[in-house]
Amino acid sequence: ASMSVRYKSDNESTSLNASLRMIKDSIIWLSFSKLGFPLAKLKITPFEVQFYEKIGKSYFKGDFELISEWMDAEFDFEKIQNLILGNPIIKLEKNKHVANVYDNKYQLLPKKRNTIFDIKYLIDPVTFKILEEELNHLEKKQNIRVFYGNFVRINEYLLPKEFRLLVKGVNQTTQVEANYKNVQLDVPLKFPFTIPEGYKNIVLK
Repeated sequence: ASMSVRYKSDNESTSLNASLRMIKDSIIWLSFSKLGFPLAKLKITPFEVQFYEKIGKSYFKGDFELISEWMDAEFDFEKIQNLILGNPIIKLEKNKHVANVYDNKYQLLPKKRNTIFDIKYLIDPVTFKILEEELNHLEKKQNIRVFYGNFVRINEYLLPKEFRLLVKGVNQTTQVEANYKNVQLDVPLKFPFTIPEGYKNIVLK
């Protein structure tokens, strides 16, 4: 897919174009550019994150600590994949829920309250896809909300046209917006990724 992506935090705001390639449960590859100039690449597997950016000539190779720092929240491969595909970040089947009607949508709440976090979902009554997901982390005083735009059918799949992720933490507020364009499924893919020589390793504090 081609995408437009906007990232905003308390200290930074940027809008980029992105090319997304993905094999479900295996690899997520993103190439970022602005005004036609390539800026960065990101490759994620269930076990590793690799990233480099050309302006500062820096790179990272390691676990999901880098993405969790960007988002000011803990993310792993499954959560990122679910976000891209329009699925719940926290799997529904892990807990029992009660359903009610809220604003002409189905609202799902955990049947038994979790002592660590509160979570709720709003479900489209026609497609049964997630429209909104909210997670309140009681210990970390952190609020995570995901909003999905219209879903479109491509082949046999329902995929979101857009999503917005909003993370409010103790230290900062982070927002990511993504709009999908030209989505194709079941096509041959390559994942070119080579960290250029001379780039400096990103050291996280």
